[in-house]
Amino acid sequence: MPKPDLKSYRDRMDKAVSALKEEFAGLRTGRANAGLLDPVQVDAYGSTSPLHAVAAISVPEPRMISVSVWDKSMVVAVEKAIRSAGLGLNPITDGQTLRIPVPPLTEERRRDLAKLAAKYAEQQKIAVRNVRRDANDDLKKAEKAGEISQDDQKRMETEVQKDTDAAIKRIDEALKVKEAEIMQV
Repeated sequence: MPKPDLKSYRDRMDKAVSALKEEFAGLRTGRANAGLLDPVQVDAYGSTSPLHAVAAISVPEPRMISVSVWDKSMVVAVEKAIRSAGLGLNPITDGQTLRIPVPPLTEERRRDLAKLAAKYAEQQKIAVRNVRRDANDDLKKAEKAGEISQDDQKRMETEVQKDTDAAIKRIDEALKVKEAEIMQV
């Protein structure tokens, strides 16, 4: 068994934090955000494509998203995809451009989104803890196999715990920022 590489575990923890930030980008706040349309899939040319593959997305105003469809024949499909994405958005067609007003969130919807953000954060914390468990298991195996000394094992476990604490702290900070963004009127 090769000597455990702590950097690979650190990278996996960083990926969990990055994944959380991507999930947060798709969560709606009171402001318009191009990332809001990331989950939208359009039936284009016989296959399903992400919205950004068939149109340009911009945010001209704080409460408006503009989608410029490149192919005129795709306008109806893009509009249908946005309406059926479950985002609560109703696009207004203007030639090859769709204007999407972002309605203000109700207090109840804000609380629901904050709960959803907390759920996403908890899932990533679990992922980070799973990485810690994998690292500690690998360190124990390496110590039993004689690859590393018991002192090295303890020192590396302490390092893994520090990395775990740092990743969870970054997740908590990202959650706090996102909750403040969601609850802002």
